[in-house]
Amino acid sequence: MSAAQVISLGCRLNIAESERITALLAGEQDIVVINSCAVTSEAVRTTRQTIRRARADHPGARLLVTGCAAEVEREQIAAMPEVDGLVANTAKLDPRAWNVPADAPPSLPRRTRAFVAVQNGCDHACTFCVIPQGRGPSRSLSIAAVLREVAQHLAQGAQEVVLTGVDVTSWGHDLPDRPPLGTMVQAILDEFPQLARLRMSSLDGVEIDPVLFDLFASEPRLMPHLHLSLQHGHDLILKRMKRRHSREDARQLVAKLKTLRPDLAIGADLIAGFPTESAEHHAANLSIIAELGIVHGHVFPYSPRPNTPAARMPQVERKIIRARAAELRAAIAATRAEWLASLVDKPLSVLAERDGTGYAPHFARIAMPQDTVPGTIVTITPTRIEEGLLQ
Repeated sequence: MSAAQVISLGCRLNIAESERITALLAGEQDIVVINSCAVTSEAVRTTRQTIRRARADHPGARLLVTGCAAEVEREQIAAMPEVDGLVANTAKLDPRAWNVPADAPPSLPRRTRAFVAVQNGCDHACTFCVIPQGRGPSRSLSIAAVLREVAQHLAQGAQEVVLTGVDVTSWGHDLPDRPPLGTMVQAILDEFPQLARLRMSSLDGVEIDPVLFDLFASEPRLMPHLHLSLQHGHDLILKRMKRRHSREDARQLVAKLKTLRPDLAIGADLIAGFPTESAEHHAANLSIIAELGIVHGHVFPYSPRPNTPAARMPQVERKIIRARAAELRAAIAATRAEWLASLVDKPLSVLAERDGTGYAPHFARIAMPQDTVPGTIVTITPTRIEEGLLQ
């Protein structure tokens, strides 16, 4: 008999939820859970491959699938012979969904960086996105609930907390007094002076409230790492995506923050080959990388998702999408290489991970001395770059 195993695919929210599921299943035997992703057709393909591999590796286990693919592709996933059952996305943190006593206290794993899911679901209707189908409407944890979870992770030794969700900047919209996200971030910093580092995951820049803006500009414990849910660099494509920001909105936000906090590192999600994207649109997508100084980039080749408006728009040829995605990645790599070179010979405060590397406040990855204890924060002065890693 083997202990329960949870395999997490996709976003940081899934990582946070998978840790909770692992804690719920502590003591259970011969269960494999796939916490799936459906953000792209490639993600669904990866989910299917992972299911088949998990069955081959654990032929006698009960194999359950949860996550977005289990909602968006429910019939297809349920029909796979390897799958013994599905657990609804909305129920996956409920002990009853796993036949676990509701009063069983979950034990969180020890982490150097802890992911706290402060929000779930989405109320927006981006034309390319299937995630609202998989996760439902936006729901927020109360500030009290967030503080309890942060306290649990700090008690387990976490040095850094990462706030995550489907649409983090919509946090609070469904709570009685509709507090802005910055209010909750400030509450964490006030409640836990011992918390060394607080990091935000992907944010919708147009919804960054004044309190959160001021914290990004001046609070040293809020990491200088802003990852934008940008998606594109051309206003017409942004409009067809039904995004709520313009290129100029993103430019002004980054410019203002970098003026106040020059060490701020910018990340962004970008989609290549959105339907109707012309060469001119793609050129604007490329040029925003240098304009914003994007050094942490996630490039998604567009793929049509079921029951989304973009799937009914005129499509770009797959070979063109692949070529444009490669160009976007190359542009980000060039910007990142220049940024990393600027960090050589500068002392950096680095949180050591368990894989022999660590992360600076702006999320630059650094090789650590062999005897560094995971979870400690040490000062490292890199002297060179090897294969994209500061040494």
